Amino acid sequence: MNKMIRTLLCAGLAVAALAGGTPVLAQSGAAPRPLRIVANFPPGGAADLIARAVAIPLSESLGQPVVVENRAGANGNLGGEAVARSAPDGSTLLLSSGGMVSVNPHIYPKMSFDPARELVPVASAARVLVFLVARADLPVADIREFLSYVKSRPGKLSFGSAGNGSSPHLAAEMMKSQAELFAVHVPYRGAAPALQDLLAGQIDFYFDPGIGLNQVRAGKLKLLAVGSLRRSPMFPDTPTLDEAGLKGFDADTVFGFYAPAGLAVEAVARLNTEINRALATPAVTERIRALGGEPLPLTPAQFGARIADDSKRFGAIIRERNIRGD
Repeated sequence: MNKMIRTLLCAGLAVAALAGGTPVLAQSGAAPRPLRIVANFPPGGAADLIARAVAIPLSESLGQPVVVENRAGANGNLGGEAVARSAPDGSTLLLSSGGMVSVNPHIYPKMSFDPARELVPVASAARVLVFLVARADLPVADIREFLSYVKSRPGKLSFGSAGNGSSPHLAAEMMKSQAELFAVHVPYRGAAPALQDLLAGQIDFYFDPGIGLNQVRAGKLKLLAVGSLRRSPMFPDTPTLDEAGLKGFDADTVFGFYAPAGLAVEAVARLNTEINRALATPAVTERIRALGGEPLPLTPAQFGARIADDSKRFGAIIRERNIRGD
C-alpha cells in the first residue's frame, strides 16, 4: 500500500513525463477529434452530472468537441480500465469518484489494472459530501432518534449504496461502526438506482452524494445529517454526524479527472488549467453546488496527494469492516 501511495503522490508530475504521448489538444488544419470523457458510473449520478457540466465550457476553451460516455460497472473499475487502456494522446479522460483509485485497490484483491500506475491525476473537480437521507415515512424526527431507532432494530432496516466500496457504502459502514448499529446493505450499480428504490420504499435509508437533494426539498425524503466535518451551506440547520456524537466522522470524497499514464506533461498541465477554468464558470459551480458539493481546483500534484490521504482514511474502515468488492 505504501508503494501505491508513493506512486499517487508523484503521479501528477513524474508518470506523465514517461511516454511523451502526443496530445490531440489544439489541433489545427483538419477538424479536431472529439475529447472523450468517460464517466464510470451510470447516467444521473454525481460523476455523470459533473462530467456533463464541465464538458460544455471545456469544449469552448479547447476548441474541440467534448463528448461524455457512461461506462459503469464494478464500482467504477470498468470505466477506469477503459481509460487506462486508451492511447495517452489527450483524446480520452476519466471522470471518477475518488473511490476508484483510493478505495478499489483495498477491496478488489485482483484488479484487471493498477489505477495508481496506469492512470495519471489531471484535475480534481469537486469535493462531494454525502447526506444521510431516509424514506419520508420513517418514524424518526432527527439524527439522534434515527440512530436510536436503527440500534434498537438490528438487521431490520436496509440501506442502499452505489456499490460495495462506494463512498455512500463506506459512509454507512463508518456510521455502523461508530454507532454500533447493524443494518442490511443493498448494493446497486450506481447512486441513481439506489435513490429510486429509496423513493419507492424498497430500502430505508442511504448516504446520498447529492443527487437526491431535490427530493429532500420536495418532502419526498427526510434529511437527517451530513457525513462531513462541517455543515453544508445548502442546509445550515442540518447537523453533521460528528455533532451527533460520531466524533471525527468524515466521508467526503473527491471527484476528478484522470488520463492514461504516459500523457505528455504539457498536455496534463493544459488540461488542468482548462478544467480549473471551467470549474470557475457559474454554470459548473451551480451544478456542483446543487449536488451539495464544492468545486475543488487543485494542481495535479495536489490532487494526487489528496487521493493518497483518502486511501489511508478509507483503507482503515475497509480493513475494520472486512469490505470486499462485488
